[in-house]
Amino acid sequence: MKKVLLKTESLSKSFSSGGAMQHVLKNIDLELYEGDFTVIMGASGAGKSTLLYALSGMDTPTLGKITFGGQVISDLSPDELAVFRRRHCGFVFQQIYLIDGMSVMDNVLAAGLLVGRDKKVLADRARELFQAVDISPETQRKFPTQISGGEAQRVGIVRGLINSPEILYADEPTGALNSQTGLHVLDTLTAFNQRGQSVVMVTHDMRSARRGNRILYLKDGVILGECNLGKYVAGDAGRHEKLSAFLAEMGW
Repeated sequence: MKKVLLKTESLSKSFSSGGAMQHVLKNIDLELYEGDFTVIMGASGAGKSTLLYALSGMDTPTLGKITFGGQVISDLSPDELAVFRRRHCGFVFQQIYLIDGMSVMDNVLAAGLLVGRDKKVLADRARELFQAVDISPETQRKFPTQISGGEAQRVGIVRGLINSPEILYADEPTGALNSQTGLHVLDTLTAFNQRGQSVVMVTHDMRSARRGNRILYLKDGVILGECNLGKYVAGDAGRHEKLSAFLAEMGW
């Protein structure tokens, strides 16, 4: 039986636009499990990123409840949510948001120092993570403007993992990368997941989605269906066929 990391009950999110209310998420009941690579798919405007931001505490729901490890995070204040995110969540975005005036290593260390961790312990963990994603010591000393997009995204993954988060959230992490570089980033995320890291990723890309073991399809703010692909195995043609059939059923 998998451990439930996060649970939502009747999760809803609405925005006011031009005097009219837009209901982006509608009464979503969802459980996220430890060790899963959960993928959220759907057409543009389906509410994918809004759901990810709500789950991670980057945004607050209009209605409903989000529980993480027994704590109702949807009731936390903005300052309390900021502390929660730093301690329990990691983030990888399409735009990487590294600070140009800081070295690659210092960008990563800053995320850990924000929660008061010991700098030497952080540096040791950072070096281990950098080695795992094939970022050399020389590159660690460079500034963000001196490295490639693929290297920057792998640095972003290290930054997202530096505080050993229970869940790593990724929002279109390969969206701004070319095909080969994006594949390297997907391999990196897959490798960490197969070591036990829980991942929740938003994507519109079939190749990226195949890395997940659980696919959620969002349409008009509701989860229309889900597909269980099992553990990722490279070159598994049946995996592609199963996902393709599921997406066709969902109206992809």
